[in-house]
Amino acid sequence: MDVNLARTFLEIVATGSFMRAAERLHVTQTTVSARVRTLEQLLARTLFVRNKAGASLSPAGELFMPHASALVQVWERARQQVAVPAGHRAVLAVGCEISLWEPLLLHWLLWMRSAAAHLALRTEVGLSQDLLDKVVAGALDMAIVYAPQQRPGLRIELLIEEKLVMVTTSKRRKLPRPADYVYVDWGPEFAAQHALAFPELSNAAVTAGLGPLGREYLLATGGAGYFRLDVVQRHLDTGQLYRVPEAPEFLYPAYAVYAVGADPKIVNPALAGLRQVAHPPHKIA
Repeated sequence: MDVNLARTFLEIVATGSFMRAAERLHVTQTTVSARVRTLEQLLARTLFVRNKAGASLSPAGELFMPHASALVQVWERARQQVAVPAGHRAVLAVGCEISLWEPLLLHWLLWMRSAAAHLALRTEVGLSQDLLDKVVAGALDMAIVYAPQQRPGLRIELLIEEKLVMVTTSKRRKLPRPADYVYVDWGPEFAAQHALAFPELSNAAVTAGLGPLGREYLLATGGAGYFRLDVVQRHLDTGQLYRVPEAPEFLYPAYAVYAVGADPKIVNPALAGLRQVAHPPHKIA
């Protein structure tokens, strides 16, 4: 069976729509419909129930779902392993959400280089939804994300229970005015909690969609904002930044997500490295 049929099936499941699946696959909606018809003919079953809202899985589609995911994952794994660099046994592909890569991904790469040198490493940084789609499709072995969506065929493991804390460049350590505040977009859950705690800061003078960008701007111009504690700890230690004691903390956990049927020889070393760099001995003591 053409793997594109299974890939198209999974895109429709993920988007709930033939039209949106076509947009994400960069093909026409007619092509998507033709692929589904071919797949349904091969299986002799109707896979989707179409309605005005889009498309939902039929009972047969529910049964086919894990097999389609496994088929695409096996193909992607085979494609990657054929191109294994010389001197390595396999390729490990890991994606990390943009807001989480620093310093976790770098520390993990360094750990893997010494502890799992037999694995060639491929990393990328992206948005949570895109990374999870790639894990489902087999293009990534693992994704590190903040708020993973529960999906059939995926395992989710907590890595870090990190905190977002308000820091300021002012020695007064007071709650900031909107004009002095840098709002960092840490996702919808943070936005909802932040709006309840600080309605007056909802219209900040500067909004940053990337944590490192917001932090560097803050250090350069002064002001206050919420950042991951692990990342700003060195600035707190040197006196460049100060904690705002009146401000609440917000949880910002990181999770590892991988396929249920993932090869343990590939996934286990990656998980071991992530656990190690996420909880180094000096933090545990």
